[in-house]
Amino acid sequence: MNPKNHEARGSARERLHAQRAKDEARARRNRQAIVAGSVVAVLAIAGGIAVWASSSSGGGSSTDNETALPKQASGGDKPAVPVGAPDAPSTLTVWEDFRCPACRQFETGFRPVIHELEDSGGLKSEYHLVTIIDGNTGGKGSLRAANAALCAQDAGRFREYHDVLYSNQPPEPQDRFADNKYLVELASKVKGLPSAAFTKCVEDGRYEGFVQKSNAAFTSSGYGGTPTVLLNGKDLSKEKGGRLTAVDFKKLVLEANKGKQPGTPQTPQSSNRPQPSNTPRPGASPS
Repeated sequence: MNPKNHEARGSARERLHAQRAKDEARARRNRQAIVAGSVVAVLAIAGGIAVWASSSSGGGSSTDNETALPKQASGGDKPAVPVGAPDAPSTLTVWEDFRCPACRQFETGFRPVIHELEDSGGLKSEYHLVTIIDGNTGGKGSLRAANAALCAQDAGRFREYHDVLYSNQPPEPQDRFADNKYLVELASKVKGLPSAAFTKCVEDGRYEGFVQKSNAAFTSSGYGGTPTVLLNGKDLSKEKGGRLTAVDFKKLVLEANKGKQPGTPQTPQSSNRPQPSNTPRPGASPS
């Protein structure tokens, strides 16, 4: 055989194998990133627009046993963790998975505005934690990270730990959040969270039943993927043709809140904030 022909055939086989690998990788990404009516986090990145979504194929199972309830969390058929003023005029509902890259993209782009609105009393957020990625790719990271976040809720540090989890989210194929020791280690990034009680809660999986029940509610809800985000009951993926930015989101909240009194935030930040030195003591007359 002519050496040149042999080399050409070898090169062709290599190209074919490379193309097949690319096709398989593309198909795998498509299965895990189908835009199926889920919220799309639209962010301006380097002058462009990135649209992210993640599909749902279940993951986790509900439990008929009585589930433990984190402090101030709501139970029922759709368990949730509240953040912000309970009496805020607008409510943001978020269905999310701590392993979901699309959820991290949403959080990264919208977090500053959401925090601002929560801290000003204009917005209450309700977080429903689900385990889509565990179901799609296998593993326990979604479940255990959600459980750890609920343990942080007991310590009044859900929001801070929630943000730390997304800031340290591993690549989707890696299930590092399944390691409880790593989840406990991340707690050191949140002031006031590390404790023997938090560690035991994480290691015991105290709120896994709560998470499984939330995931069951999601899979039966008809929502297509995570993050699914609703503002006062309206699906934000349907606003502005699915190209909603953080600026647009803030405008929607402010418009919805026109003429309404802001709520009183109940976050640890506000309760721990030093009081002005001239604040009257209880029972004292103002000067």
